[in-house]
Amino acid sequence: MPVNIGGKNISIVSKPFIVAEMSGNHNKSLDRALKIVEAAAKSGAHALKLQTYTADTITLDVNDGEFFINDEDSLWSGQSLYKLYQKACTPWEWHEQIMKRAKELEMICFSAPFDETAVEFLEELDVPAYKIASAEIIHLPLLEKVAATGKPLIISTGMATVSEIDDAVRKIRDSGCEQFVLLKCTSTYPASPIDS
Repeated sequence: MPVNIGGKNISIVSKPFIVAEMSGNHNKSLDRALKIVEAAAKSGAHALKLQTYTADTITLDVNDGEFFINDEDSLWSGQSLYKLYQKACTPWEWHEQIMKRAKELEMICFSAPFDETAVEFLEELDVPAYKIASAEIIHLPLLEKVAATGKPLIISTGMATVSEIDDAVRKIRDSGCEQFVLLKCTSTYPASPIDS
């Protein structure tokens, strides 16, 4: 069954649907974020995906244990998750400008919400679809809220077991959504060649 995102049909017989990921690559510069949109459009991407969260909605402001990166091989060694997410998040006040620029360049723009408040915010912007991050596939209240919008979902499965994927699909369908795509992916960044 084809999935329609922003007027573009996606199926096993359609050409690949190319999505550019902004993530935190804007480095807290709106000008750079808009240049990323332009570069994505120039590259031929059909869509641009954002991430919608704040440090406060994704983690705790704690500087030890599981909330602190001690791995010496990590690019983020010595940082708390809270500080890292503060640096990486796309400010919510930028979303409308980024989406407007994408539309001007005939690109679809959607986002990955990380909590229910992000879904409410994105609904105000009328995004055409949602992406569910690998880590959020077990966040069933989030899946229910997103699925209830009636918009298509793209769901990463990188951290999920088969049972967790089944639970997610059941929750999505029970919430009235049949327009979804499951992605087989890795959640190791950067991915080693064996995991790619």
